[in-house]
Amino acid sequence: MATKTDQSDSSVEVIDRSSYEPAYAQLAGILRRQVAAGRFRPGDQLPSEAMLCQSYHVSPMTVRRTINLLAEEGVVSAVQGRGTFVKALELGQAAFDLRELQELFTDSAMAVKLLDVRIVSADERTARKLDLAVGDKAVYIRRLLTVNGQPAFYHREYLIYDPTRPIVEAETEVTALRGLFDGSGSAMLKRGELSIEACLLNKDEARILQTTLPVAAFFLEHLFYDFDDRPVSWGWFICRSDCLRFSTSIGVSDE
Repeated sequence: MATKTDQSDSSVEVIDRSSYEPAYAQLAGILRRQVAAGRFRPGDQLPSEAMLCQSYHVSPMTVRRTINLLAEEGVVSAVQGRGTFVKALELGQAAFDLRELQELFTDSAMAVKLLDVRIVSADERTARKLDLAVGDKAVYIRRLLTVNGQPAFYHREYLIYDPTRPIVEAETEVTALRGLFDGSGSAMLKRGELSIEACLLNKDEARILQTTLPVAAFFLEHLFYDFDDRPVSWGWFICRSDCLRFSTSIGVSDE
């Protein structure tokens, strides 16, 4: 990582040549901290490529990689022919991750109870999601997820029916719930689509989640694809609103 040296009674960070951290990443950290400290404010122009090369004794390629990294992070924007400028806060670029949801699923206090698993005929919506014909067979699964014995998530899911694989095997291998959140999930899944929205529980959902109506909840829908880009699993989690909170940060920190 970058180190500091005293020059003219001020603390100046320099590139640590003995560090395993690449020089471009160290320089990005230096500039990021300068932005966080207010040395460069939104709209301010960063020093030119030549000035950064001279100040930190790095190559033009290193500076370009640094600027590209900061631009990807949303710290700066490069304007061709003018230079690189610090970006202002943009709420529209705020991103929420599912880390808190991941922590719940990987918590040893989490338990999964299988409520129902059976073969059903795909209705119009299920057929559309899984690219089936209406009436084709699908595996329908209902699960209840509890934390410390208290209901937290109600999960419903439809899987592509494979007559060569037992239902129980399909249930455990295709979308093993913990595996989707701890990185040890099924190797047959290539990608997925997720959406989250607020909803109100119906009577059945409130009964299963042991809460009273009316009550708000989170609706997390998922659609997973295999490596042939065929949809293989569609479903949704109903999560009690008191079990999940989303938070994020925007702007530049000095960490």
